[in-house]
Amino acid sequence: MAASNSSSSAGKSNGTNNNPLEAMGAFFSKQVDRRKLVTTEKQALATRLSSSGDTFPGSEHRPADRKRWMAELGADRLRVHQVVWPGTHDSATNKIGVPFVTRPFAQCQSMSVYEQLATGTRVIDVRVQEERRVCHGILATYPVDVVLDDVARFLGETESEVIILEIRTEFGHEDPPEFDKFLVEKLGEHLIPQDEAVFHKTVAELLPRRVICVWKPRKSAAPRPGDPLWSAGYLRDNWIDTDLPETKFESNLKFLAQQPAVAERRFFYRVENTVTPKADNPVLCVWPVTKRIHGYARLFIAEVFAKGLGDKLQVFSTDFIDGDFVDACAGVTKARVEGTA
Repeated sequence: MAASNSSSSAGKSNGTNNNPLEAMGAFFSKQVDRRKLVTTEKQALATRLSSSGDTFPGSEHRPADRKRWMAELGADRLRVHQVVWPGTHDSATNKIGVPFVTRPFAQCQSMSVYEQLATGTRVIDVRVQEERRVCHGILATYPVDVVLDDVARFLGETESEVIILEIRTEFGHEDPPEFDKFLVEKLGEHLIPQDEAVFHKTVAELLPRRVICVWKPRKSAAPRPGDPLWSAGYLRDNWIDTDLPETKFESNLKFLAQQPAVAERRFFYRVENTVTPKADNPVLCVWPVTKRIHGYARLFIAEVFAKGLGDKLQVFSTDFIDGDFVDACAGVTKARVEGTA
């Protein structure tokens, strides 16, 4: 008996739990605590919305045609640094994986890239692997040519809409061979060369070129000043890996406050109104997790202005973009052009 007790004591002292029922109980207790924390943070955002509202300069604006919302503001009036760019996170995942099997774990957008652009999106986020296929983690989908063809189609149907196209090599993958040359061949006539003077130019001064393409390789040489492509440092963010909505909301505010005003900035700074499924949580599909923060985009913009940060907001991205998100970004842009924000 003494030996048995000694063994039990040793197991407890070294942090192990040899009782499977106790281990299972601890696991479920942790999951319950986690769900309570998620619920608390969701309720906190709802309370903030009900108490402070979601009004901000330009919040009432609704473009007559989201497909051409930049043109409505006047290409000769709208400067690049004035734009609040509505963006999508993992933009080309609408057909990733197997429907109802793996797709819910990786899909961040339900629309094609063309449909997103026609809805008003102006920043596209694409991850690629070594075979020039779009991917999200280990899951791959269609060739990147599909994205570039969608971009070309949209540009052919509009006259003064400017796009930021970010393409990066996905973590865990190798750069596609000679991918920079491939991008220039596909988009050459549309590409705005890397030049910091662009930030203070009007859209009219950029025409007919309308694509700022940011290429972020893992090992290949980065684009240089004057090149057709832009290097990674021109599109920055402070992404944090969390599924907690208020935690992400507060992190976005904190890091945005640390940025220069858009009029002084020589890079694009992105805020992502998203949260990410976590492996230690029973909910792993993207939509049920990201919707915890999805509906609070206008609240975020309102708090940005309430905290005196309205001159810092620039790229604002989301999962599963919709027209209301675009309208909010277009509204702030309009207010800046008119001098009311």
